[in-house]
Amino acid sequence: MDDRRIGVFDSGFGGLTGLRELVRVLPHEDVVYFGDTGRVPYGGRSADTIARYTAEDIRFLRGFGVKAILVACGTASTVLGRLGSFDIPVLGVIEPAAEAALAATKNGRVGIIGTAASIRSGAYERALGGKCETFAAACPLFVPLVENGRFRRGDVVIETVAREYLEPMHDFGCDTLILGCTHYPLLGEIIADILPGVTLIDPGAEAADRLGRLLASEGLETSRDGDGSVEYYVSDDPEGFSRLASIFMGREVRENATKVEI
Repeated sequence: MDDRRIGVFDSGFGGLTGLRELVRVLPHEDVVYFGDTGRVPYGGRSADTIARYTAEDIRFLRGFGVKAILVACGTASTVLGRLGSFDIPVLGVIEPAAEAALAATKNGRVGIIGTAASIRSGAYERALGGKCETFAAACPLFVPLVENGRFRRGDVVIETVAREYLEPMHDFGCDTLILGCTHYPLLGEIIADILPGVTLIDPGAEAADRLGRLLASEGLETSRDGDGSVEYYVSDDPEGFSRLASIFMGREVRENATKVEI
């Protein structure tokens, strides 16, 4: 047993969808969440810059003595291999999502959407290992639209943008789509309307499930029985945190976030 906390981070608020799933899988664990809101988005940055930001985010969370870290950011997950090894589990979202997509596809055609940096990296294709046909598309407007509350059915702006991004998936004929950014699960209903019958893979949920299995296999689960706590940190603008966090978590978040220098 290990009562240390779990660290979770993202470039902004999208990682809260991964946190939501982590709390579902491991309800007794205490968590510290960091959103690098002062440097969001990561998706348009160079690989070197993303690697530097990711290393700094991991270093910040390690300062809390965490026992494991969930990198709840598709873009940051693409550079983990450049950062060497760690003496605690540091789990990204790419491999769990790829594994789930391979298990889900029936026709061997998997679509991938993500930030420009994630798609440019080819990380999801490498994780899929040539075991299926793939079609990847960058969706750079999704993150800012979601973070501005434009993700609900009936919103003509997000529906128009989503249709333009996703229409090529029809021609490709994928039966499975990896939502390669943790912001994208909030767009699930809109994406399902545009691509009916396509299985949507939520990387945050898949990574949370894998982390839960990993902690159990390594004997790192907490000994506590009660509900775990979450402590929130951001690198900019903590004032609007609770409102946005409630949207991403799918429940009311009353805790405030603490602003830190990163």
